[in-house]
Amino acid sequence: MRTLVIGDIHGGLRGLEQVLQRVQPKTEDKFIFLGDYVDGWSENAETIRFLMGFAEKHTCIFLRGNHDELLYNYLKGKEMAPMWLNHGGKSSIKSYANLSEAEIEEHIQFLETLENFHIDSQNRCYIHAGYTDQKGPQFEYFPNIVYWDRTLWEMVCALDENISEDSDTYPKRLKLFNEIYIGHTPVFRIGKEVPTNFANVWNVDTGAAFKGKLSVIDADTKEIWQSDPVWELYPEEAGRN
Repeated sequence: MRTLVIGDIHGGLRGLEQVLQRVQPKTEDKFIFLGDYVDGWSENAETIRFLMGFAEKHTCIFLRGNHDELLYNYLKGKEMAPMWLNHGGKSSIKSYANLSEAEIEEHIQFLETLENFHIDSQNRCYIHAGYTDQKGPQFEYFPNIVYWDRTLWEMVCALDENISEDSDTYPKRLKLFNEIYIGHTPVFRIGKEVPTNFANVWNVDTGAAFKGKLSVIDADTKEIWQSDPVWELYPEEAGRN
């Protein structure tokens, strides 16, 4: 059984379909989606619909991203945050405009089932963004920090690669898990184009919402599959970025 980790999709359904074709899913595979399924390219509702159908055929774990929570709040009739509208929310509003109330309710139910984090039998943690509590994400005072935090990634990017885990100054957060898989912060911000590893943290967000590709990584073998740059799959929307 492969454990396949999928980075941030951001409404780029064409990229998701393409990279999955390259993965060639097997019945016994386990898929862990790191969140941020919406807010970006135009196929936001379509992406959620695809994921619901995909889960009927494959073992899937869907994590909650910050954009998924923002969409959920909108669909539940809560006040829209200006920040959300300026960072992909408008594309989701447009995508959901033609759905029936029944379809929207199905999507709400899907969004309500998203998990804040997942820890597997090999003590690997999968989480959209990160965590700050030294005892782990399950102890966060503010539960939503797990899909907003950037300090975990910033910390490992700046960590001395020669520091020993036995050092008194080695971050306690990192000692909790054998590996940690995150998205949320595109790796192109540090000049990378593929899932990137520092310490025991793997960042699988390769910027599909912008000029990057959508990535899948095998958590066991570290084999990587990528779509074409997602913006090239939406030529009619290329001006968005």
